[in-house]
Amino acid sequence: MEMDANKGLLIVFLLFLFGGLNAQNEKFQINQSNITLSEMLREIERKTDVRLVYSDDIINSGRKVSLSGSYTLSEALQSLFKNTDIRFNYSKGKVILYQVKNEKKKRHVLSGYIREKESHELLPLANVYLPELRAGVPANGYGFYSITLPEDSLTIVFSYAGYVSNTIRLKITEDQELNVDLQSNHLLKEVFVISSSEKESEKVEIGHINLPIDQMKNVPFILGEKDIFKVLQLLPGVKRGTEGSSGFYVRGGGSDQNLILLDDAPVYNANHLFGFFSAFNGNAIKSIDFFKGGFPARYGGRLSSILDMHMKEGNQNKTTGAASIGLISSNFTIEGPVKKGKISALFAARRTYFDVFAKPFVKNGQGYYFYDVNSKINFNISDRNKIYLSGYFGKDDLHLKSDNNDYAFGWGNQTATLRWNHQFSNKIFSNASFIFSNFNLNSSSNRSYQDTTYTARYTTAIRDFNIKYDADIFASSSHHIRVGLNFIAHRFTPGALIVKEQANINFTDLNNQVNDLETALYAEDEWQATQNLSFNFGFRLSGFSPTLNSMRVNPEPRITTKYQLSDNWAVKAAYTKMNQYIHLLSNTGLGLPTDLWVPSTAKVPNETSQQGVIGIVHDLPNKRVSISIEAYSKKSDNIISYKPGSSFLSIDRPTSEQYIPWEDKITSGQSWSNGIELLIQKKTGRLNGWIGYTLSKTEMQFDEINFGQKFYALYDRRHDLSVVAIYELNSKIRLSGTFIFQSGNRITVPQTQYLAINNDLLRLQAGSWNLVTDYGPKNSFLTPAYHRLDLGIQFHKKKKNYECVWEIGLYNAYYRKNPFLYEVSVDNNHTYLKGVNIFPVVPSFSYHINF
Repeated sequence: MEMDANKGLLIVFLLFLFGGLNAQNEKFQINQSNITLSEMLREIERKTDVRLVYSDDIINSGRKVSLSGSYTLSEALQSLFKNTDIRFNYSKGKVILYQVKNEKKKRHVLSGYIREKESHELLPLANVYLPELRAGVPANGYGFYSITLPEDSLTIVFSYAGYVSNTIRLKITEDQELNVDLQSNHLLKEVFVISSSEKESEKVEIGHINLPIDQMKNVPFILGEKDIFKVLQLLPGVKRGTEGSSGFYVRGGGSDQNLILLDDAPVYNANHLFGFFSAFNGNAIKSIDFFKGGFPARYGGRLSSILDMHMKEGNQNKTTGAASIGLISSNFTIEGPVKKGKISALFAARRTYFDVFAKPFVKNGQGYYFYDVNSKINFNISDRNKIYLSGYFGKDDLHLKSDNNDYAFGWGNQTATLRWNHQFSNKIFSNASFIFSNFNLNSSSNRSYQDTTYTARYTTAIRDFNIKYDADIFASSSHHIRVGLNFIAHRFTPGALIVKEQANINFTDLNNQVNDLETALYAEDEWQATQNLSFNFGFRLSGFSPTLNSMRVNPEPRITTKYQLSDNWAVKAAYTKMNQYIHLLSNTGLGLPTDLWVPSTAKVPNETSQQGVIGIVHDLPNKRVSISIEAYSKKSDNIISYKPGSSFLSIDRPTSEQYIPWEDKITSGQSWSNGIELLIQKKTGRLNGWIGYTLSKTEMQFDEINFGQKFYALYDRRHDLSVVAIYELNSKIRLSGTFIFQSGNRITVPQTQYLAINNDLLRLQAGSWNLVTDYGPKNSFLTPAYHRLDLGIQFHKKKKNYECVWEIGLYNAYYRKNPFLYEVSVDNNHTYLKGVNIFPVVPSFSYHINF
C-alpha cells in the first residue's frame, strides 16, 4: 500500500511537470498593441493559465508594448524583454521574472540643444523623456541637454510648452550629439497645443509653471494690452492687488518678495502707468518660468516667488517682425540674422500716445507717456561657445502744470546682461553672466504761495552690479548636478526732502547712498533614485555684508521629492528655506514707484521664510487634462512695515533736530500663510484653458501695530477662483473668455467717534474737546466679493508673406460694479462707507501684423 501511494504521488508530480512544460510550449494567439507591460502580462496569464511572478519596479511595468501573432509562452516573454536585463525561470508551475544584476550594458551619452524649428531659438527647460525607461531630463536654462543611456534602440520624446512634441526612434551605440527642432504650435492650426505633451505627473518640480507665450496672447485684458503679470494673477496661489493693477502677491507674500528676472537681470519696478500695466513687451519674450514653491537652490534672494524670463535671441535663419496698434500703445518688433547661422539680433519697442493725442489741448509740455525697448544680439562663436548681449530700457514720464504749480514725475528701469555659454564636454555646461540693473525715480514740485515758492523734491534709486557663474553637470542618467555662485553689489539711494526755495539747499549732498554686497553659493542634485522615486536635493549658502566689513551668512536647505504611484498619478512634496536681504517700504502696498527699496542693516535684519508643500498630480489617460492639488504652509520672519503715523514723505533734513532715520520708522514682524490650491488644465485641442482655485488664509503680527495682535493681510482673500477658456472656432476665428471670483479685501475703516479732552498744556486749546476717530482692529472690515467676466475674439487672416489679426475685447462684460477704492461719506449726519467704481464695461480694439 505504501508503495502504491508513492507511485501515485510520482504520477501526479510527473503529470504536473509535463503539464507545465506543455503549457510553456503550447502556442496561443494574442493581438494587443500599445498597452502597458503589466496589462500585457495579465493577458498572457489569462491565455496560458500560467502564473507570472514579478515586481513592477524591476520590470518597468508601465512601459507601452505590443504583441501580435502566435507565440509560445517563452517566445512571448523573450519578445517582451528583448534587450533588457530581465530573465525568467519556471518553478513549480509558475514563471518568475527577475533582474540580472551582473549583466551591465554599455552606456553612452546623448547630448545636444533643443531649438525652435523656424528660428533656431534655443528652448530653455525643454523636456527629454524616454517612455520605455520611464525616465527623462529637462534641458538647462539655455536649451542644452545631456543624458546617459544604455546601448539599445530607444524612443525619445522632446517637448516644450507651446510646441509640438518631436518623437525620435534612435539606436544608441556610441556617444552622440543630436540637436532637435520643435515646431511652434501656431503653425499647426488644426492642433492648438498650449503646453508640453509631457505629463505633469512625470515632472519632479512642485509649484513650477512654464507659461507659454502663445497662451498669454490669447487671454483678453483691459484695453487690449497683453500683460504677463495679469496672466500670472489667474493662476492658483497668485493674488492680484487693486482692480486693473499688474501687481501680484504669492502665497501670502508682499510684492517685494517676488524676484523678477529678465535675462538674469533683476527688475525692481516692473510696472508702467502706476502699476496698471507690466513693463514687459510680450513680443520680445521667449520663455517664462514661474516658481511659487519648491524653489531649486539655484534661485534665491526673495521669499515668495521667482519669475524667470528670457528674451528672444533673434531669428538665425530669416528676418521676421511684428507690429500692433491698440487703444493706448503701439509696438514694433524685428529680428533676424546679421550673419546667417553666426550672429542674430532682436529689437522691440513699445510706446503710448497719451501725450500725442493730448498735445493740441494742453500746453507747456504737459502730459504722460511710457515706453520700453528690448534689444539683444547673440554670437555663435563655435559649437561650444555662445555670447549674448541684451538690454532693457523702460521709462514713465508725467508732467503737470498750472498757474501756481509745476509737477514732474519720472521713473524707469535699465538692465544689461552679457552672458557667455561654454560647453566643456557632452556632460558639462557653464554660463558666466555680467549683469547691470538700475531703477531710479525723480520727482519735483514747485508751488507758489503768496510771495514764496516752495520746492519739493523726491528721489530714490537702486543700482546693482552682478557677477554670476553657473554650471550644469550631467553626471549620469540618474544625477543632474548644478553648482554656482553669485555676487551682487547693491547701491541704494533713498531720500526725500521738502524745503523753501530761499534755503538754497544742495539736494545732491542730502542723498544718503548706501553700498552693500550680497553673495550666494549653491549646489543641487536632481537624483532619480529608483524608477518611481525622484529627489532634488539642494543647499544654498547666502550672505550679506551691510558694512562691507562684516558678512552675515545663512544656510538655505532645499529638498523636493516625487513618488510615481502609477503611470498617471504622482505624489510630490518640498521644503524650502529662503532669505531676503533687501526690503520695500510702502505706505500703500500697491508697489507704486514711490515706494522705497532699502537694505538690511545692523538694526534691520534680513527677512526669512520656511515653506512646506505637498501635492498630488493626476494626468487623465488621453494626456489632454491634468489635475493638481497642492497644500502649503509658510511662515515668514522679520518682515517690515512702517510704524503707525510714519512715512517716507515725512523724512526731514538730516541736519535738522527732527530728523529720524528710516530704520527708526519701521517695525518688524511675522506672517503665516496656509492654503490649498487646485489647478485643472486642458492642454490640447480646439477648446483649452484652465480652472484655478485657491483656499487660503494669511495673518500678520507686529509688536507696534494693532497693539501687537494678529491681523489679516490686506489681500487675504479666502476664496479665489479663475476660469480661462480658449476656443478655436476655425483657422480664422478664435474666442476667449476669463471669469474671476474673489473674496473681498481686508481694510481698516472708522468704527466709532467720540469727544476727548485736549490735555496739551502747551497749547491755547488745552482743556478743549477734540473729536477722536477709533478705527478698531487693523484690516477687520471685509469688502464685498469681486467677480468679473472678460471676453475676446480674434480674426486671423493669413497671406503669403504675412498674417494679420484683428482683436476685439470686452472687459467686465456684464458691468459688475466692483469698487476700486472706498471712501467715508457723511449724509444727513449719517456716516457710511461708499465704494467708488472706475471700471465699467471697457471695450478694446487692436490690430496685429506678423511678417
